[in-house]
Amino acid sequence: MKQADLLWSAILDPASAASLDAAAWDRLVPLARQARLLARLAVLLREQGCAGQLPAKVREHLEVAGAVAEKHGTAVRWEASRVARALGPLGVPVILLKGAAYLLAGLPPARGRLLSDLDIMVPKADLKRVEQALAEHGWRTLKLHPYDQRYYRRWMHELPPMIHALRGTVLDVHHTILPESGRLHPDAGKLFAAAVPLENAPLGVLAPADMVLHSAAHLFQDGDLAGGLRDLIDLDDLLRHFGQAQGFWDGLVPRARELDLARPLYYALRYCGRFLGTPIPAPVLDAARAGQPRWPVGPLMDALVSRAIRPEPAERRRLGGGAARWLLYVRSHWLRMPPGLLTSHLVRKALRRWYAESEPQPATAIRADNTEGTRHDDAPGA
Repeated sequence: MKQADLLWSAILDPASAASLDAAAWDRLVPLARQARLLARLAVLLREQGCAGQLPAKVREHLEVAGAVAEKHGTAVRWEASRVARALGPLGVPVILLKGAAYLLAGLPPARGRLLSDLDIMVPKADLKRVEQALAEHGWRTLKLHPYDQRYYRRWMHELPPMIHALRGTVLDVHHTILPESGRLHPDAGKLFAAAVPLENAPLGVLAPADMVLHSAAHLFQDGDLAGGLRDLIDLDDLLRHFGQAQGFWDGLVPRARELDLARPLYYALRYCGRFLGTPIPAPVLDAARAGQPRWPVGPLMDALVSRAIRPEPAERRRLGGGAARWLLYVRSHWLRMPPGLLTSHLVRKALRRWYAESEPQPATAIRADNTEGTRHDDAPGA
């Protein structure tokens, strides 16, 4: 079995992983960790009652991954409570997004999830007051180039990332779910109007259909499918969970049209069904086809996504799926900015990079921090 297929098979059929030998696990564990799915795999194996059948060393890796995910969850719950305390006096609606929303709403994608930051959404008209209140409680805007600061505030769907001065936690403050310079423009007011309040916190989450649509837009409109398998599994979890509620499927496609998100939903349903076997009613699939792209974009997306979605070993990242992910990366920027802005933006970034590389560096300069984190400073020009 190919190395990438090991992870695919283990996620789709966790019970089958119990029969893997030590050599297969030696390949599977690093791949699952790279895809941010090792803790999720630990949860699935525990739910299937298979964990006790695994080699001792494998169980250790899975237990550690699970402990790390639990620690992340505890940290995010705490940060969410601090945000609620900071913004509560303002009386503005605060919506949790992505992993924090899954976690505090107790949704399936939170199982074994690693969380790197906290994402919230507030009304655009309240951004200045929100930013000021957060600053008073210890959050500071990351130091970015002045151009990137302007780009975030004028064109993007969020403020420049903020970091807490003491805890070092990163907070992303959104005012809508897609860049304002992009091709699609969902009405943030409609998202706020339909939001669901949490029971034990002065915070809310997106309505079920809107949460699915946000996940789809994040992956297929504003993203490049880096880590796409985990994001597709999020969609599968949400569709299976919300799909049990009466009226969810009937309202999903009309809501996508209302929010200008028919194309991302089409891709989400197509690839969830194709790769994960998500049970989607045939009438919903038929209705979603109204959002499909014209030829040859559809077949090209099929080819790229089928290659990009599968994680690859570190030594093969630049081959196979690497080319597909690069093309999807280019596509994400083409969808994010109109041609004139994109051209100007890329020229600015190239000139800045050239200038930085041409500057003489001190002989003793050593980069001490070689850790991998969220590339917020590259977000506008990545």
